[in-house]
Amino acid sequence: MSFPWAKQYEPTNPLMKYLDEKLPLPRLVYNAVGAGYPVPRNLNYMWNFGVLAGFCLVLQIVTGVVLAMHYAANDAVAFNSVEHIMRDVNWGWLMRYAHANGASFFFVVLYLHIFRGFYYSSYKAPREMVWLIGVVIFLLTMATAFMGYVLPWGQMSFWGAKVITGLFGAIPFVGEPLQVWLLGGYAPDNAALNRFFSLHFLLPFVIAGVVILHIWALHIPGSSNPTGVEVKSESDTVPFHPYYTAKDGFGLGVALLVYCAFVFFMPNALGHPDNYIPANPLSTPAHIVPEWYFYPFYAILRAFTFDFILPAKLWGVLAMFAAILVWFFLPWLDKSPVRSGNYRPMFRKFFWFGLIPTMAALFYLGGAPAEEPYVMFSQIFTAYYFLHFLVILPIVSSIEKPEPLPFSITEEVLGSDDKAVLNNKAEPAA
Repeated sequence: MSFPWAKQYEPTNPLMKYLDEKLPLPRLVYNAVGAGYPVPRNLNYMWNFGVLAGFCLVLQIVTGVVLAMHYAANDAVAFNSVEHIMRDVNWGWLMRYAHANGASFFFVVLYLHIFRGFYYSSYKAPREMVWLIGVVIFLLTMATAFMGYVLPWGQMSFWGAKVITGLFGAIPFVGEPLQVWLLGGYAPDNAALNRFFSLHFLLPFVIAGVVILHIWALHIPGSSNPTGVEVKSESDTVPFHPYYTAKDGFGLGVALLVYCAFVFFMPNALGHPDNYIPANPLSTPAHIVPEWYFYPFYAILRAFTFDFILPAKLWGVLAMFAAILVWFFLPWLDKSPVRSGNYRPMFRKFFWFGLIPTMAALFYLGGAPAEEPYVMFSQIFTAYYFLHFLVILPIVSSIEKPEPLPFSITEEVLGSDDKAVLNNKAEPAA
């Protein structure tokens, strides 16, 4: 967003003046994350997750490149090459644990970032493109994480690859050829491992490019805020630096303390024990599960147990992908003129007592055995998940009466006795 009161970059050093004239990279940084980028003055710590996600991506790329120098993408030696990294490479254990736990750390931040967006309706106009690109980033990250989970070539890596790629076989007509094309054969073997390693190495750089688009799209309308009220004057904003660089830095420090606690004191807590056994195509694990961050969608996949027009397996695959694709339509499903859940009493109840418990249950059920009563509960919570986004959200957004909004961000911060009348004073979201 172009703010007339935004500070302009004015280099004084001759070298910086020359660089600004020939390649204005410092100006770009200044306007993107410096004092030249005004942001709403009322952002809370829920707005730290964007910076945390960017840090996680850089962490994963750096540690991943180092690990790739020592990893062997060959099914005969892949498992042993990981053990070699852990035991023989200088600081290899740290790189491996930092990368493995970094993936979990990344998904924790992404889920918090997404659900922050749900609560504060960050998908509403004029920020639809920011949201849509963010969902694309999440899908790319999931694909990257799945391929990375295969690379250690342990029992869960092998059988996870077999089960997940086997889902494509449920697609009519093209499913089986597509599955063979993905694996490079009829079962996970050396060809599949090479393909997954190549894509796992490449996709983080693709994600980095899409993140740049995400930030670019964000800077056009400017950042949202907890009230959902748009910026009206200079008093509503503060420069991103030093105010939010300091705030983000504090949040990053706290997050790193938690992350380092896992890396140094319980590095294997989030991994599956079976993945420390070399892959064996002749020995099926008793309970095949993906990594924890795939649990909700794995629970949705397993919720379909009977054929109805289409095979149950195909219904599960369609539902699993639809569980994420439905997020693309949120800007149009949510019709409320108010963004922030803080001013939407009915929406707030369905969010905290409906959606959040449903997601928590799906996280648990995705890691539970595929037996009763877990399958029945998966079906119930899967039904509510889609009901929330496709039925409850549109109806609630149409009939609820929002609470009065503040006149401006400044009023929300400093306080006022006067409140805006929603229909007359509040700036609509779309």
